[in-house]
Amino acid sequence: MFITFGLSLTPCSSDQPQCQGFALSANMNNVSFRFPTNISLLEAHFNGVEGVYTRDFPDRPPLVFDYTNPNVNAVGTSLQLSEKGTKVKRLRFNSTVEIVLQNTAVLASDSHPIHLHGFNFYVLAQGFGNYNHTEAVEKFNLWNPQVRNTIAVPVGGWAVIRFWADNPGIWFMHCHLDVHLPLGLGMAFEVENGPTPSSTLPPPPPDLPLC
Repeated sequence: MFITFGLSLTPCSSDQPQCQGFALSANMNNVSFRFPTNISLLEAHFNGVEGVYTRDFPDRPPLVFDYTNPNVNAVGTSLQLSEKGTKVKRLRFNSTVEIVLQNTAVLASDSHPIHLHGFNFYVLAQGFGNYNHTEAVEKFNLWNPQVRNTIAVPVGGWAVIRFWADNPGIWFMHCHLDVHLPLGLGMAFEVENGPTPSSTLPPPPPDLPLC
């Protein structure tokens, strides 16, 4: 997967009465994550409740551009607009997932600490500028990579991570800056059950408190 992320603008919605025109948001692959309000993602996943989320989070951004060039903000609002959605990426159990995390300079440049729930991941490489696979793959550390669950993707830079999807359920990946989380800088993975009882998502405990 190739995931770009940063700040953006989304059209004002009916639940934002003070908003005029567009509101500040954040996104991954041009999708500003909308949190469900009536049921959790995990509960919807376990019980097969439809309409809470969709499984069409894109593997790549919809547009290729000069991601880390601040001049992208001078060409109008087309690169600054994102859509709202509760989209997840479905993964087969025990599949290997490699993600390029590409920071952007849309609206502002910042170092985003990207955190993944449910897994530790290997940091294969980091760098500045726009990710170039031909150049970056020569720097991949496949022998003793760092093991993390959070990676600070530098301003105007990128990082490559890899993990095994061996933990069934719904797992959130998001920026760990508190102000960016409610703006929508996140997405979720839906990991399928494995073939054994120990690799199958267990039911909630009987005493689980409900909202």
